Amino acid sequence: MSSATTESTTPAGPSGLEHLTAASPRRRFTDGLARVLVSAAVVLAVLPLGWLVWTLVARGLGPILDPDWWLQSERFGGAANAVVGTLIQTALAAVISVPLGILVAIFLVEYADQSRRLVKVTTFMVDVLAGVPSIVAALFIFAVWRTTLDLPRSGFVVALALVLLMVPLVVRATEEMLKIVPHELREASYALGVPKWKTILRVVLPTAMGGIITGVMLSIARVMGESAPVLILVGATRAMNVNPFEGNQQSLPLMMLQNYNSGPSGYDTVWGAALTLVILVGIVYVGAQILARFTGTKTERS
Repeated sequence: MSSATTESTTPAGPSGLEHLTAASPRRRFTDGLARVLVSAAVVLAVLPLGWLVWTLVARGLGPILDPDWWLQSERFGGAANAVVGTLIQTALAAVISVPLGILVAIFLVEYADQSRRLVKVTTFMVDVLAGVPSIVAALFIFAVWRTTLDLPRSGFVVALALVLLMVPLVVRATEEMLKIVPHELREASYALGVPKWKTILRVVLPTAMGGIITGVMLSIARVMGESAPVLILVGATRAMNVNPFEGNQQSLPLMMLQNYNSGPSGYDTVWGAALTLVILVGIVYVGAQILARFTGTKTERS
Protein backbone atom coordinates (compact mmCIF):
# COMPACT_ATOMS: atom_id res chain seq x y z
CA MET A 1 0.00 0.00 0.00
CA SER A 2 2.78 2.36 0.90
CA SER A 3 4.73 1.55 -2.27
CA ALA A 4 1.70 2.28 -4.42
CA THR A 5 1.15 5.58 -2.67
CA THR A 6 4.79 6.47 -3.19
CA GLU A 7 4.64 5.65 -6.87
CA SER A 8 1.49 7.72 -7.34
CA THR A 9 2.98 10.79 -5.65
CA THR A 10 6.26 10.69 -7.60
CA PRO A 11 6.21 13.22 -10.47
CA ALA A 12 6.51 11.75 -13.92
CA GLY A 13 8.53 14.69 -15.25
CA PRO A 14 11.96 15.89 -14.14
CA SER A 15 12.83 15.88 -10.45
CA GLY A 16 12.38 18.99 -8.30
CA LEU A 17 16.13 19.67 -8.16
CA GLU A 18 16.47 19.49 -11.91
CA HIS A 19 13.47 21.77 -12.29
CA LEU A 20 15.09 24.39 -10.00
CA THR A 21 18.48 24.22 -11.68
CA ALA A 22 17.11 24.42 -15.19
CA ALA A 23 17.22 28.15 -15.99
CA SER A 24 14.97 29.73 -18.54
CA PRO A 25 16.52 31.46 -21.58
CA ARG A 26 15.67 34.84 -20.10
CA ARG A 27 17.48 34.04 -16.88
CA ARG A 28 20.51 32.71 -18.74
CA PHE A 29 20.62 35.90 -20.81
CA THR A 30 20.36 38.06 -17.67
CA ASP A 31 23.11 36.08 -15.96
CA GLY A 32 25.39 36.38 -18.98
CA LEU A 33 24.69 40.11 -19.28
CA ALA A 34 25.52 40.60 -15.60
CA ARG A 35 28.81 38.76 -16.02
CA VAL A 36 29.72 40.91 -19.02
CA LEU A 37 28.93 44.11 -17.14
CA VAL A 38 30.89 43.05 -14.06
CA SER A 39 33.86 42.00 -16.18
CA ALA A 40 33.75 45.32 -18.04
CA ALA A 41 33.69 47.20 -14.73
CA VAL A 42 36.74 45.28 -13.54
CA VAL A 43 38.59 46.06 -16.76
CA LEU A 44 37.67 49.75 -16.52
CA ALA A 45 38.98 49.82 -12.96
CA VAL A 46 42.19 47.87 -13.59
CA LEU A 47 43.13 49.42 -16.93
CA PRO A 48 43.84 52.96 -15.64
CA LEU A 49 45.69 51.52 -12.64
CA GLY A 50 47.84 49.34 -14.88
CA TRP A 51 48.49 52.27 -17.19
CA LEU A 52 49.50 54.40 -14.22
CA VAL A 53 51.89 51.76 -12.88
CA TRP A 54 53.41 51.21 -16.32
CA THR A 55 53.95 54.94 -16.87
CA LEU A 56 55.39 55.36 -13.38
CA VAL A 57 57.85 52.50 -13.82
CA ALA A 58 58.81 53.43 -17.38
CA ARG A 59 59.59 57.05 -16.51
CA GLY A 60 60.87 56.65 -12.97
CA LEU A 61 62.98 53.53 -13.26
CA GLY A 62 65.95 55.30 -14.81
CA PRO A 63 66.78 57.64 -11.91
CA ILE A 64 66.33 55.08 -9.14
CA LEU A 65 68.64 52.55 -10.81
CA ASP A 66 71.54 54.89 -10.17
CA PRO A 67 73.16 53.97 -6.80
CA ASP A 68 73.73 57.67 -6.09
CA TRP A 69 69.97 58.15 -6.02
CA TRP A 70 69.82 56.21 -2.76
CA LEU A 71 73.21 57.21 -1.33
CA GLN A 72 73.62 60.91 -2.16
CA SER A 73 71.60 64.00 -1.33
CA GLU A 74 70.08 66.29 -3.93
CA ARG A 75 73.22 68.38 -3.97
CA PHE A 76 74.98 65.47 -5.64
CA GLY A 77 72.14 64.27 -7.84
CA GLY A 78 70.50 61.84 -5.43
CA ALA A 79 67.40 61.70 -3.28
CA ALA A 80 68.71 60.27 0.00
CA ASN A 81 67.89 63.43 1.93
CA ALA A 82 64.25 63.32 0.75
CA VAL A 83 63.92 59.62 1.54
CA VAL A 84 65.40 60.08 5.02
CA GLY A 85 63.20 63.11 5.69
CA THR A 86 60.06 61.26 4.64
CA LEU A 87 60.92 58.27 6.85
CA ILE A 88 61.76 60.42 9.86
CA GLN A 89 58.61 62.52 9.64
CA THR A 90 56.41 59.45 9.18
CA ALA A 91 58.14 57.60 12.01
CA LEU A 92 57.59 60.51 14.41
CA ALA A 93 53.93 60.67 13.45
CA ALA A 94 53.59 56.91 14.00
CA VAL A 95 55.28 57.05 17.42
CA ILE A 96 52.67 59.57 18.56
CA SER A 97 49.63 58.29 16.68
CA VAL A 98 49.81 54.54 17.21
CA PRO A 99 49.72 54.46 21.05
CA LEU A 100 47.18 57.28 21.15
CA GLY A 101 44.92 55.68 18.56
CA ILE A 102 45.07 52.23 20.17
CA LEU A 103 44.27 53.63 23.62
CA VAL A 104 41.30 55.60 22.25
CA ALA A 105 40.00 52.48 20.50
CA ILE A 106 40.34 50.44 23.69
CA PHE A 107 38.33 53.07 25.55
CA LEU A 108 35.60 53.09 22.90
CA VAL A 109 35.25 49.30 22.83
CA GLU A 110 36.11 48.08 26.32
CA TYR A 111 34.92 50.95 28.53
CA ALA A 112 31.95 52.21 26.52
CA ASP A 113 29.36 51.25 29.16
CA GLN A 114 31.05 53.26 31.89
CA SER A 115 30.97 56.63 30.14
CA ARG A 116 28.48 56.66 27.29
CA ARG A 117 28.39 60.44 26.88
CA LEU A 118 32.18 60.66 26.59
CA VAL A 119 32.11 57.76 24.13
CA LYS A 120 29.62 59.60 21.92
CA VAL A 121 31.69 62.78 21.99
CA THR A 122 34.89 60.86 21.23
CA THR A 123 33.29 58.93 18.38
CA PHE A 124 31.93 62.14 16.89
CA MET A 125 35.32 63.85 17.08
CA VAL A 126 37.07 60.87 15.50
CA ASP A 127 34.56 60.89 12.64
CA VAL A 128 35.06 64.61 12.11
CA LEU A 129 38.84 64.28 12.23
CA ALA A 130 38.74 61.45 9.72
CA GLY A 131 37.08 63.75 7.20
CA VAL A 132 39.40 66.72 7.68
CA PRO A 133 41.49 67.46 4.56
CA SER A 134 45.24 67.44 4.97
CA ILE A 135 45.50 71.12 4.09
CA VAL A 136 43.16 72.00 6.97
CA ALA A 137 45.24 69.95 9.41
CA ALA A 138 48.40 71.67 8.15
CA LEU A 139 46.86 75.13 8.49
CA PHE A 140 45.70 74.34 12.04
CA ILE A 141 49.19 73.25 13.10
CA PHE A 142 50.64 76.32 11.37
CA ALA A 143 48.25 78.59 13.26
CA VAL A 144 49.12 77.01 16.59
CA TRP A 145 52.84 76.44 16.07
CA ARG A 146 53.86 79.48 14.04
CA THR A 147 51.21 82.14 14.66
CA THR A 148 50.41 81.50 18.33
CA LEU A 149 53.64 80.04 19.72
CA ASP A 150 55.98 81.67 17.17
CA LEU A 151 58.11 78.53 16.87
CA PRO A 152 60.21 77.69 13.80
CA ARG A 153 59.18 75.29 11.07
CA SER A 154 60.74 71.84 11.13
CA GLY A 155 60.15 68.21 10.29
CA PHE A 156 58.62 67.64 13.72
CA VAL A 157 55.87 70.15 12.94
CA VAL A 158 55.05 68.16 9.81
CA ALA A 159 54.80 65.05 11.99
CA LEU A 160 52.27 66.82 14.21
CA ALA A 161 50.06 67.53 11.21
CA LEU A 162 50.39 63.91 10.10
CA VAL A 163 49.28 62.84 13.59
CA LEU A 164 45.94 64.58 13.05
CA LEU A 165 45.49 62.60 9.84
CA MET A 166 46.73 59.29 11.19
CA VAL A 167 44.99 59.05 14.57
CA PRO A 168 41.42 58.50 13.23
CA LEU A 169 42.69 55.79 10.86
CA VAL A 170 44.39 53.94 13.71
CA VAL A 171 41.35 54.35 15.96
CA ARG A 172 38.95 52.96 13.38
CA ALA A 173 41.17 50.02 12.41
CA THR A 174 41.85 49.07 16.04
CA GLU A 175 38.23 49.53 17.03
CA GLU A 176 36.99 47.13 14.35
CA MET A 177 39.59 44.53 15.28
CA LEU A 178 38.71 44.70 18.97
CA LYS A 179 35.01 44.31 18.21
CA ILE A 180 35.52 40.99 16.44
CA VAL A 181 37.32 39.45 19.43
CA PRO A 182 34.83 36.92 20.90
CA HIS A 183 33.32 37.98 24.23
CA GLU A 184 33.75 34.41 25.44
CA LEU A 185 37.52 35.02 25.68
CA ARG A 186 36.95 38.00 27.95
CA GLU A 187 34.41 36.14 30.07
CA ALA A 188 36.74 33.17 30.46
CA SER A 189 39.51 35.47 31.63
CA TYR A 190 37.20 37.22 34.09
CA ALA A 191 36.05 33.84 35.42
CA LEU A 192 39.66 33.03 36.28
CA GLY A 193 39.91 36.20 38.34
CA VAL A 194 42.01 38.17 35.85
CA PRO A 195 41.37 41.93 36.14
CA LYS A 196 40.01 43.83 33.17
CA TRP A 197 43.18 45.74 32.34
CA LYS A 198 45.22 42.55 32.28
CA THR A 199 42.55 40.79 30.20
CA ILE A 200 42.80 43.55 27.62
CA LEU A 201 46.59 43.43 27.66
CA ARG A 202 47.07 39.65 27.67
CA VAL A 203 43.98 38.33 25.87
CA VAL A 204 42.18 40.92 23.77
CA LEU A 205 45.12 42.75 22.21
CA PRO A 206 47.13 39.64 21.27
CA THR A 207 44.04 38.14 19.64
CA ALA A 208 43.46 41.24 17.53
CA MET A 209 47.11 42.14 17.01
CA GLY A 210 47.32 40.92 13.43
CA GLY A 211 44.51 43.17 12.25
CA ILE A 212 45.73 46.08 14.36
CA ILE A 213 49.19 45.94 12.81
CA THR A 214 47.70 45.81 9.33
CA GLY A 215 45.56 48.87 10.03
CA VAL A 216 48.48 50.76 11.55
CA MET A 217 50.74 50.03 8.58
CA LEU A 218 48.07 51.05 6.10
CA SER A 219 47.56 54.32 7.97
CA ILE A 220 51.32 54.92 7.83
CA ALA A 221 51.29 54.31 4.10
CA ARG A 222 48.32 56.65 3.79
CA VAL A 223 50.06 59.65 5.37
CA MET A 224 53.51 59.00 3.91
CA GLY A 225 52.66 60.71 0.64
CA GLU A 226 50.81 63.73 2.03
CA SER A 227 52.07 66.91 0.40
CA ALA A 228 50.11 69.73 2.09
CA PRO A 229 51.80 69.51 5.52
CA VAL A 230 55.33 69.56 4.09
CA LEU A 231 54.50 72.47 1.79
CA ILE A 232 53.31 74.64 4.69
CA LEU A 233 55.19 73.46 7.77
CA VAL A 234 58.78 72.80 6.68
CA GLY A 235 61.30 74.47 4.41
CA ALA A 236 63.00 72.68 1.55
CA THR A 237 66.68 71.88 1.54
CA ARG A 238 68.94 70.00 -0.85
CA ALA A 239 71.21 68.91 1.99
CA MET A 240 70.86 65.99 4.37
CA ASN A 241 69.22 66.83 7.70
CA VAL A 242 68.52 64.00 10.12
CA ASN A 243 67.42 66.32 12.93
CA PRO A 244 63.65 66.83 12.66
CA PHE A 245 63.60 69.40 15.45
CA GLU A 246 65.88 71.98 13.85
CA GLY A 247 66.28 73.40 10.37
CA ASN A 248 64.66 72.61 7.07
CA GLN A 249 64.09 69.00 6.10
CA GLN A 250 63.35 67.63 2.66
CA SER A 251 60.74 64.99 1.82
CA LEU A 252 59.71 63.18 -1.33
CA PRO A 253 56.46 65.14 -1.93
CA LEU A 254 58.32 68.43 -1.46
CA MET A 255 61.09 67.26 -3.76
CA MET A 256 58.56 66.36 -6.44
CA LEU A 257 56.96 69.80 -6.29
CA GLN A 258 60.28 71.63 -6.46
CA ASN A 259 61.52 69.71 -9.49
CA TYR A 260 58.18 70.02 -11.23
CA ASN A 261 58.29 73.80 -10.86
CA SER A 262 61.82 73.85 -12.27
CA GLY A 263 60.49 72.89 -15.70
CA PRO A 264 60.92 69.93 -18.08
CA SER A 265 64.52 69.45 -16.99
CA GLY A 266 63.33 68.18 -13.62
CA TYR A 267 60.56 65.87 -14.79
CA ASP A 268 62.77 62.77 -14.66
CA THR A 269 63.50 63.51 -11.01
CA VAL A 270 59.79 63.97 -10.34
CA TRP A 271 59.00 60.54 -11.77
CA GLY A 272 61.90 59.00 -9.87
CA ALA A 273 60.70 60.49 -6.58
CA ALA A 274 57.15 59.31 -7.30
CA LEU A 275 58.33 55.76 -7.97
CA THR A 276 60.50 55.87 -4.84
CA LEU A 277 57.47 56.89 -2.77
CA VAL A 278 55.40 54.08 -4.26
CA ILE A 279 58.19 51.61 -3.45
CA LEU A 280 58.32 52.80 0.16
CA VAL A 281 54.55 52.46 0.47
CA GLY A 282 54.74 48.97 -1.04
CA ILE A 283 57.43 47.98 1.45
CA VAL A 284 55.25 49.20 4.31
CA TYR A 285 52.28 47.25 2.99
CA VAL A 286 54.28 44.04 2.55
CA GLY A 287 55.75 44.50 6.01
CA ALA A 288 52.22 44.84 7.39
CA GLN A 289 51.19 41.56 5.79
CA ILE A 290 54.25 39.76 7.16
CA LEU A 291 53.81 41.14 10.67
CA ALA A 292 50.10 40.35 10.63
CA ARG A 293 50.87 36.79 9.56
CA PHE A 294 53.35 36.16 12.35
CA THR A 295 51.56 38.05 15.11
CA GLY A 296 48.05 36.74 14.55
CA THR A 297 46.43 33.91 16.44
CA LYS A 298 46.91 30.30 15.41
CA THR A 299 43.49 30.27 13.78
CA GLU A 300 44.32 33.30 11.68
CA ARG A 301 47.67 31.82 10.59
CA SER A 302 46.10 28.57 9.49
